[in-house]
Amino acid sequence: MSLRIINILDTEIKPGHNYKLNFNKAKLYTSTTIEVPVIINRARKAGPVVLLTGGLHGDEINGIEVVRQIIAKGYNRPQSGTIICMPVLNIFGFLNMKREFPDGRDLNRSFPGYKSGSLAGRFAHQFVNEILPHVDIVMDFHTGGAQRFNAPQMRVDSNYEKSLQLAQIFKAPFLIHSGKLKGTLRHTCMELGKAYLLYEGGKSFESDKHIVKVGVQGVKRVLRHLDMLDESIESPPDAPESIVVKSTKWLRASYSGLFHPKVPYGKLVEKGEYIATITDPYGSFRHKVKSNQTGYIINVNQSPMVYQGDAIFHITAHHGEESTQE
Repeated sequence: MSLRIINILDTEIKPGHNYKLNFNKAKLYTSTTIEVPVIINRARKAGPVVLLTGGLHGDEINGIEVVRQIIAKGYNRPQSGTIICMPVLNIFGFLNMKREFPDGRDLNRSFPGYKSGSLAGRFAHQFVNEILPHVDIVMDFHTGGAQRFNAPQMRVDSNYEKSLQLAQIFKAPFLIHSGKLKGTLRHTCMELGKAYLLYEGGKSFESDKHIVKVGVQGVKRVLRHLDMLDESIESPPDAPESIVVKSTKWLRASYSGLFHPKVPYGKLVEKGEYIATITDPYGSFRHKVKSNQTGYIINVNQSPMVYQGDAIFHITAHHGEESTQE
């Protein structure tokens, strides 16, 4: 594999050099410049270009922490190829501790973007045109929204063999077959022929050590497989093969009230098993929630209060239900 010319944000990325560039698209109301660091490490030896992104939603801290640890521990210094790290993609949401951009739009529904569109659309357009063309593999780190806690899981479109192969090497506890959703970074990457891995774990506004550890170890496995992880760095411990999930089903609350889950995420439950209660605040009402099918619990709503119809558990299904999107 020959060394190719890589030019990112008007900067030539030379072999054997490290860079910290600024992906700057807009300013605050005060005219203060907003920096979105792009941390690039290129080896002298040819190899793939891997992009690690976190914080596509500004309130998803676990993903940011995964990429931060990769940088802090030096795993982003490859012995071959190039590693690009963008720990906080949605810096506006991160500063405001919100999921969305200041224009109220979800960045992960704004791809591939428009040059003259909304702020989120313009940001997506610049990212797609100035960063993605140079990338071969994308690993994107997310968490569950609001109070919904995701078991550590990899989501991948099984129609893309390269993505599926790398997801199997990552070895998250669950590997969920999930199709493309228009407007997402995943959809755009697939359309451009990029291998794309979506890691989900934990919930918003929380940093969970176990979720982060699974993510970091998965990255190390993929980098080792690609012969990019420096030989001086210890290989991550082996892990069981991922539990493959081809379909899932949400269980929704039949009543409004205080919610008391009785089982942890990741547990295999049987159809009809008692898994939670919903009560009123006054001690006069108590409803037992039972699993609607046999499967693994891959998401638990950790909100102490729910309304009728709220999603309270996400359970794997082995027959007949179509897998949900992020």
